[in-house]
Amino acid sequence: MYQYDSHDQAMVDARVAEFRDQVRRRLDGSLAEEQFRPLRLMNGLYLQLHAYMLRVAVPYGTLSSAQMTMLGDIADKYDRGYGHFTTRQNIQYNWIKLEEAPDILADLAKVEMHAIQTSGNCIRNTTSDQYAGAIADEVVDPRPYAELIRQWSTFHPEFSFLPRKFKMAVIASETDRAAMRLHDIGIQILRNDKGQLGAAFYVGGGMGRTPMIAPCINPFVPIDQMITYSEACLRVYNRYGRRDNKYKARIKILVHELGKDEYTRQVEAEFAHLLTQGIEPPLAELERIKAQFTDPAFATGLSDAVDRSDPDFAVWLDNNVQVHKQPGYAIVTISLKPVGGIPGDASGDQMRLMAQLARAYSFDELRVTHAQNIVLPHVRKADLYTVWQQLEEAGLGTPNLDKIGDIIACPGLDYCSLANARSIPVAQKISERFAGREQEIGELKLKISGCINACGHHHAGHIGILGVDRKGVENYQLLLGGSEGADTSLGTITGPGFNEEGIVDAVEKATSVYLANRHAGERFLDTYRRIGMAPFKDAIYAKDAV
Repeated sequence: MYQYDSHDQAMVDARVAEFRDQVRRRLDGSLAEEQFRPLRLMNGLYLQLHAYMLRVAVPYGTLSSAQMTMLGDIADKYDRGYGHFTTRQNIQYNWIKLEEAPDILADLAKVEMHAIQTSGNCIRNTTSDQYAGAIADEVVDPRPYAELIRQWSTFHPEFSFLPRKFKMAVIASETDRAAMRLHDIGIQILRNDKGQLGAAFYVGGGMGRTPMIAPCINPFVPIDQMITYSEACLRVYNRYGRRDNKYKARIKILVHELGKDEYTRQVEAEFAHLLTQGIEPPLAELERIKAQFTDPAFATGLSDAVDRSDPDFAVWLDNNVQVHKQPGYAIVTISLKPVGGIPGDASGDQMRLMAQLARAYSFDELRVTHAQNIVLPHVRKADLYTVWQQLEEAGLGTPNLDKIGDIIACPGLDYCSLANARSIPVAQKISERFAGREQEIGELKLKISGCINACGHHHAGHIGILGVDRKGVENYQLLLGGSEGADTSLGTITGPGFNEEGIVDAVEKATSVYLANRHAGERFLDTYRRIGMAPFKDAIYAKDAV
């Protein structure tokens, strides 16, 4: 994984010192809140309902054991003993004291981490495939290219004050595990029919109050022009993006209003101009970065056999372990979704345990997924049972990857000042309602947002739930048919909303329709697409129709 050089470390250390002075001036009254607010947001510090929240960047979701250990220590030292892993592959702490925020940044800097550009109208943390470098279906490891984007975009003077926040994702396989087409810019690295490496650009996706799927504006940009093309996309957006209306400020609105063809025409013109300016990083820099993402020292000649005699272990093996590109190894997903738990939360002790497992069994590497879980990317199959036993003992062995209990949920009204409704209690009740039935139901991705900003990705859930304020009362809308993969689609609202208990019942009714109508091998999404909304709606609202 990428290691800081002297420039990276100096940049992060300087930011810590700068922010320490800004906090000092805020505390002594030299800076008013309206002056301090943009400064703290540049460092990932939000003021939420009850306390400050700090969002820490985890570039493309990759962590070392030392970094995960520090995240656990920060949870215990500065928060209430836990952290919340997010859909941007980051981590948030919800109970931060302002006077201690600079100390947290200083501790992060000791392990090559920071909170820069995790907020504000800038290019946010670039996300990627959590299985990068371990999965066989990728063209190349996409993380060096995500790292190149990180270096290009951090403190970019032209893009520090964009019309609105900006999110990018990079993948390198046909299987989209990063919701790439629901980003402002999604990049798929691929090879053309001549075997040349390039990047397909999808621009103008996003969720929120106006969800849109990004169209492909260029199916093949030579890989050594990827940064230049990204700059062209951003320049057109920065030039014409709305700054007078935050609800129309995202690039998806610009692409929609200009039209894909006109937006593309302007990007291509800007791209042609930029090619004459020579802004692309030198190839030597990309090669330097790539050298830090070489494969670990995999052992050869290992057996692929795994003893499945323990039935509980066998269930976990079938659900949470994926095939690795290297014989004798496996990819392990650690679920942060125990039955009745808070999706994405991990205690300080759990983080330190995951760090210990990474150090002992996964070449010192972990990944955060956009589905709010953790991955050990390189585990010997001979070690799987030992790893599972330790996870199980720590409450991290739930075998529910991509099942109905593997819920994506934002913090909701329990923490967030923007939320209209609570997400966490709904997620807990759903996971408890379906406990023990997940294997019967099969793949069913459920996502919950506490407001229209869609931090819980409800638009992209096979079943999505949106919390709204209905005359001062929390109300929940049910959506069906969303998907975030290669077959990206947006969910459709079923009809009138429900209270907290009613939405759990509605999810159960929708699931019952699926079980009654599915064909062999069909996911919930497949059955929904085949039979349509009507049977689901009839069952969900049957009581009201009587």
